Amino acid sequence: MTTKYTPLKDHDTPIKVLFTGYLCTVGVGYLFALIQILFTHGMADGKFGLSVDDIVYSYYGNRSGTVLENQLNGAMKANASEQERFDIIKWVRDGADHDDYQDDGIEKIIETRCVLCHNENASGLPNFKKFDVLKTYTIEDTGATFSSLTRVSHIHLFGISFIFMFIGLIFSFAETTSVRIKCIAIGMPYGFLLADILSWWLTKIDPVFAWLVIFAGMGMGVSFMFMWVTSILEMWLYKPVFIDGIGTYYLKWKDDPASSPLSKFLVLAKKAQVYLTPIVKTAISKAMAYLDKLIKKS
Repeated sequence: MTTKYTPLKDHDTPIKVLFTGYLCTVGVGYLFALIQILFTHGMADGKFGLSVDDIVYSYYGNRSGTVLENQLNGAMKANASEQERFDIIKWVRDGADHDDYQDDGIEKIIETRCVLCHNENASGLPNFKKFDVLKTYTIEDTGATFSSLTRVSHIHLFGISFIFMFIGLIFSFAETTSVRIKCIAIGMPYGFLLADILSWWLTKIDPVFAWLVIFAGMGMGVSFMFMWVTSILEMWLYKPVFIDGIGTYYLKWKDDPASSPLSKFLVLAKKAQVYLTPIVKTAISKAMAYLDKLIKKS
């Protein structure tokens, strides 16, 4: 079969460096995005780690309490002492009166613990220097507002679609997958991205759709990793083999899969998995236990 494009393995080294630099940068960015989700949405129920309850509380809301109360028991729990959180919550439940706000020392707590981030210079955060703004967060927690969903939705649709466009463009030069699989892998993230955004709005209406948020996010992650790993491997682990005719290439290992770099890599990866899995599990358990202690102390 005549190749109608230059495969990843046959691109000039500067192009490979360009592609690899982009893939590594967005890969690190994706990792930090996951960490950011753990420390924002993942703390909505007051416990570290993303769960269905976290998704529900973030979009549908925790309607058993007020916004301020749920934030102090959730994502903002580490930013104030237990006594300070108790005082604020008590003030909220007593009616969030302006006179009590000053007399009970709530204003001082807010200025000390909250205003550092929640001020007029903070983009996207409410300004708690203004009592009227703070007062709006002492009502029932109904989750994300339609206004905030609109803002975040268009940012994600524009930004993430551009990321996957360039990843898909690089991956389109791959030749170790069939055209059908390649088309599915390139199209998957766009479908899951639309499903992800739609699921936010649906969860705002009915918490049962929180499962769709998780499913769509996992779908994007799987397609991202598949294209990312395939592109990196083809650029740097497969050597071009020229056979009869300009532009006609075949992988050396096509007729002898056992001798391919991929097969050797998979064997080493399997051995590493067997050896490292228990070590990684132990390390994660210890890290989670340590973080739990830190959260409880704070």
